[in-house]
Amino acid sequence: MKERSNGKGNGAAKPGANGHEVSSREHPSGGPALIVGGAGFIGTNLADRLLRDGWTVRLFDNLSRPGVEQNARWLKETHGDRFDVRVADVRDAAALREAVRGVDQVFHFAAQVAVTTSLADPLHDFDVNARGTVHLLEALRAVDRPPSLVFTSTNKVYGGLEDVPVTQQCRRYEPYDLLTRTYGIGEDRPLDFHSPYGCSKGAADQYVLDYARSFGIPAVVFRMSCIYGPHQFGTEDQGWVAHFLIRALEGRPITLYGDGMQVRDVLFAEDLVEAFLLAQANVHDLSGQAFNIGGGPENTTSLLELIDLIEELNGEKPVVRHDDWRIGDQRYYVSDTRKFRVATGWRPRVGVQAGVQRLHRWLRETRGISGRDPRRSPASISVPVAGVKAGR
Repeated sequence: MKERSNGKGNGAAKPGANGHEVSSREHPSGGPALIVGGAGFIGTNLADRLLRDGWTVRLFDNLSRPGVEQNARWLKETHGDRFDVRVADVRDAAALREAVRGVDQVFHFAAQVAVTTSLADPLHDFDVNARGTVHLLEALRAVDRPPSLVFTSTNKVYGGLEDVPVTQQCRRYEPYDLLTRTYGIGEDRPLDFHSPYGCSKGAADQYVLDYARSFGIPAVVFRMSCIYGPHQFGTEDQGWVAHFLIRALEGRPITLYGDGMQVRDVLFAEDLVEAFLLAQANVHDLSGQAFNIGGGPENTTSLLELIDLIEELNGEKPVVRHDDWRIGDQRYYVSDTRKFRVATGWRPRVGVQAGVQRLHRWLRETRGISGRDPRRSPASISVPVAGVKAGR
């Protein structure tokens, strides 16, 4: 199962000035940018960049995930009244129709993000990820001139990659195949939805591509690998780089599912934001296409290697426990980002060590932890957002 192109984007789109760096001031700014799921980790980093570049921003979020109210509060303290928050859920079609009015760009990040949760409650997972995305697409289709859309999908649409043979190299897995080892997994990989989460995100992925083809909505899909950076409150099920760091800073054990030699390409948030801006700047050339987005072969780590890096940062090895492999867990996934790189000139600039150091520093500061004292209790961060009421 593979998406078909709408015929656009065969020529290379133009990168921004200064390499791949793009100022969002270059984009039309008659109306605000709408970020659905905008108080989450990725949405907060994007909103901060857009607001610094002079945009007004509209956040659409149900504020249900831990840490998002702190993110919204931080944005308000930093940027004042140049953004507003619509507290609502993507399952509310009427709220989405109201939210898209008058906006120039839309970024859709709202999702149920955990494979484990999807296995426990597949209907909830479907309602949020698949039905919620169709609600947004229908809201955009009802607009006379639909704003452009960037949707974040997942590498899980490629399944468990059981047919990619790997070999053990020290503390990580590596593919036997030289091309896969050199470039990673490309967009020509057949789709293979695995787990209810993979199905719901995969269905949403395909709906976005088809609405671009069938209804002319300018839209781009990012099939993302592991994103990390400031404002991330990682959990065991999502945001594992931040989760590992938080557990180590709190002096609590880290559970590795499987042997810990799984390899992922990790991408720092500010590099992802640059990719978002480039996708929007070139959306009419790129519309109807999906791109694998991650750190690529230059920015990979195994879980065990990240544990080693955390030991260097903390001055103490974290306590590690092991448990059984989880459903659909890929032993090796690295994004082949050449398609988006050729189209826009984008490439990641923040390496693994520098990025993890920056996230470690941010987590220490927000938790009031100084020096190398990983066992100090974190400060409370549950602070209501000024001027925002969750209505729950």
